[in-house]
Amino acid sequence: MGAVLPYGQLVRSAARTHVACVPRRTLTTTPIRYNQNAQPGPQKTSFLSSMKNWVLGGNSDGKPRARTPTAPKREEGALGSSSIFAEDLGNTSGPTPSRKKEQNKQGQAGAEGPLPLEKRNKDYLQLGLNPNPKAQLRWEKKMVIREIRKRGRLSKAVQIKRTERESLSKSHWFKTSVKKLGPLARQIAGKNIDEAILQMRFSKKKAAQDVLGHLEHAKNVAMVRAGMGLPEEGAEPAKPLTVVLKSGERKTVTDPTNIFIEQAWVNRGPYGFGMDHRARGQINRLRPPSTGLSVMLKEEKTRIREWEEREATALRKRKEQLWVQLPDRKISAQNQYYSW
Repeated sequence: MGAVLPYGQLVRSAARTHVACVPRRTLTTTPIRYNQNAQPGPQKTSFLSSMKNWVLGGNSDGKPRARTPTAPKREEGALGSSSIFAEDLGNTSGPTPSRKKEQNKQGQAGAEGPLPLEKRNKDYLQLGLNPNPKAQLRWEKKMVIREIRKRGRLSKAVQIKRTERESLSKSHWFKTSVKKLGPLARQIAGKNIDEAILQMRFSKKKAAQDVLGHLEHAKNVAMVRAGMGLPEEGAEPAKPLTVVLKSGERKTVTDPTNIFIEQAWVNRGPYGFGMDHRARGQINRLRPPSTGLSVMLKEEKTRIREWEEREATALRKRKEQLWVQLPDRKISAQNQYYSW
């Protein structure tokens, strides 16, 4: 802009040299958007428009030189075949629900309900039931090889899983610390589920109410999903049995299907955020902790099995420590004379 001379100086210089000088245009103009609905053919122009076209070099037929591209015409979509407004608007892409029902009735000739299993396409069912048949064949081959190598014998862990039940339940995050929730977890560990619920109900600890709700939830989950705590059908009532626990405590088991808490431990959770407003406009950052509780529920059958295993191990060790004067084996190579 500094290089452009003022208009007064340009006019005076042009008057001296008799040369027409036009100042440089520094403003941009907006392109004219013409009507798309204009009819073809010569347009009627006024006297001023024709003079402007003759001076600026425009065309006299009234047609624009170039048209700017415009947005495409908007196309309205259609409703789906399952829309509830399909019958009111009538612009659906597919049959309405009522029409679809009529078509199904006409196609099935009055048949009601889904197709029976015998008339369905088995290829489609196979894709849903067995999407990867090669992987299934590899797994079956692996299981057969394992069965032959072990001669049909199950490991001890598999036998325990098949004969005994257990249920692991993890709670949500409690607004408490590990230091406060740890003593409650040690208090309920090893107790019967009903006795632990009773302990938490009358506890004065604030976190005991959260533990009480989690124990009730864990008991319901164990009964519904694992079938724990339910008497077996046709089984005779068991006689009371006194077992010795691992800690040395004696306990009388009246029902082998009763649920007890084998393990209870706490899990440290994420820390929250809080503000402590202090004097002189200062703010301290608070980090309230959160802790979770996990319990492993099992039946009294597990206690009985563990007690029997401990008793058998102790008896075997006592027998190994007994002193025998002569080895318990057959006498062979007898002779009537001494060998010395």
